[in-house]
Amino acid sequence: MMSDQGKKTFVLKGIGVSPGVVIGKVYRFDPLDAQISFYKLHSADMVPREIERFKNALKESSRQLLEIQENLRKTKVTEPLYIIDVHVLLLSDKKFINRTIKYIRRLGVNAEWALRMTLDHYKQVFEGLEDVYISGRISDVQYVIQRILRNLSGEKREMVWDVGQEGVVIVSHDLSPADTAQMKMDKIVGFATDSGGRTSHTAIVARSMELPAVVGLDNVTRFVRTGDDIIVDGTSGLVVVNPYPDMLKRYEEKKRHYDEAKDEYLKYARQPAVTLDHYTVKIGSNIEFVEEISSAVSHGAEHVGLYRTEFLYIYRDDLPTEEDHFNNYRQVVEEKNFSWSTIRTFDLGGDKFTKYQKHAKEMNPQMGLRAIRFCLREVDIFKTQLRAIWRVSALGRVKILFPMISSIEEIREAKRLLEEARRELVTQGVPVAERMEIGAMIEVPAAAVIADQLAKEVDYFSIGTNDLIQYSLAIDRSNERVTYLYEPLHPAVLRLIKRIVDAAHEAGIRVAMCGEMAGDPLCCPILLGMELDELSMNHLAIPRIKRILQQSSLEESRKLLAQALSYKSAAEVRAYVQNYMIHHFPDEFQKRDL
Repeated sequence: MMSDQGKKTFVLKGIGVSPGVVIGKVYRFDPLDAQISFYKLHSADMVPREIERFKNALKESSRQLLEIQENLRKTKVTEPLYIIDVHVLLLSDKKFINRTIKYIRRLGVNAEWALRMTLDHYKQVFEGLEDVYISGRISDVQYVIQRILRNLSGEKREMVWDVGQEGVVIVSHDLSPADTAQMKMDKIVGFATDSGGRTSHTAIVARSMELPAVVGLDNVTRFVRTGDDIIVDGTSGLVVVNPYPDMLKRYEEKKRHYDEAKDEYLKYARQPAVTLDHYTVKIGSNIEFVEEISSAVSHGAEHVGLYRTEFLYIYRDDLPTEEDHFNNYRQVVEEKNFSWSTIRTFDLGGDKFTKYQKHAKEMNPQMGLRAIRFCLREVDIFKTQLRAIWRVSALGRVKILFPMISSIEEIREAKRLLEEARRELVTQGVPVAERMEIGAMIEVPAAAVIADQLAKEVDYFSIGTNDLIQYSLAIDRSNERVTYLYEPLHPAVLRLIKRIVDAAHEAGIRVAMCGEMAGDPLCCPILLGMELDELSMNHLAIPRIKRILQQSSLEESRKLLAQALSYKSAAEVRAYVQNYMIHHFPDEFQKRDL
């Protein structure tokens, strides 16, 4: 079907990972965009100058390529020469040049933006070709455009959108932490990606920023161009490209209903999570940016259960100083509405690398040199953070959390360095807290197995279900081909979590959960039945989780857990829990929600 603009309408189904409905304009993101600034030409007399700037960049790019080619001839290396010939020819291709000039002239945009749209056009054309060799030549176009962009800007520039009143929906194959670190979040209203699952980086960022998002769409990037109209329904997992008028009207109505329902849930946000039989669960928020604090408070967060600190590193070209850490953490710790703040030491590695970080190419980075392993190797970088956490502990109640612990030796070494940092500050006369609670993040199966021993070393556990489930079930949660196997209600996962909770309570320490499972309404009574002391989640999930807990009883949830643990397959457990929730919480759950 065609939209009223004459463009074809596409409806795609993916995985809804951040609820809500948004209607906006597509921005098709590519990592290439880190080099591009986007702006409108505000007057007609700017157009000829912009076209001239584009042509000068073409000439300079050709000159550079010919110089490279000449230098290669001197070295008698002939193999790449024909590739450079292709690139030189592309730079003089009239269709390529005229298309870019047309975008500058007709749309009144800068040359960088016009080049980005030209690349979108060629990608669509090439992706439709059956000949693998020819379709693979899109890399040549991309290389040429990158060279022109470098000559246009002369330096790396921050992405900036000047898009008027309408917000931008980012459409991409996938997004890494480094990608989102470059984005102007105030210009973005939603996300849609080809790959990813509920615990992918895009999903976590979208929920943190309260932006609707759908991932795992397989090929949404093939159907969109920058500037297309798009609807993202993060509740149902649907994305509509170029909606026709009736469809647009229906989604505007759906958006209104969703916003009203959200307001209803917020009535429960500031109430404590106390069950019908008076069992209290402390509810915290997972945050990544200080900008999330006010929303976390309004959604009912009683404390910060997980403050992810790696974005302090990814945002920058250089290492953050002790003062950078301190000034950031104090904004969290000094928030009067939080009972305490849990600061997790940085979890770099895996899919989160900084520009200065030296790392070898790893076959499986998620299980490589990351988190506490990286910290214990890069002691100076680690102690800079530890000193800042001690300093901020003088301003409010702080708990420290060490990620990816897998052995007694790791936690003891981390504690030794923490104490060393404290002694250094005390010697210098710097105020610190008399004591700081130390926690181990239980997200590696090895840690779950030795939980009884680890419990003697720390003051609390925090269960990171995202990685714990991934490692326990041998599933790469970023691989869309196996995300269907990622099952929090798998009997092995439930038994593992229960083992951790029991070990913690037998040792007399509290146990929290900070993974995505903590904010899953379907899992809520199961976790209550395990008698977790704290649940920390994305703040959007808090009002609904509190409402479910307020309508539950610990005794009834224990029975639910016992029955769930008696089943042998994940499918049986999920079916049983779904039926239980529909029966016991008819206002909260309907079959279409599960």
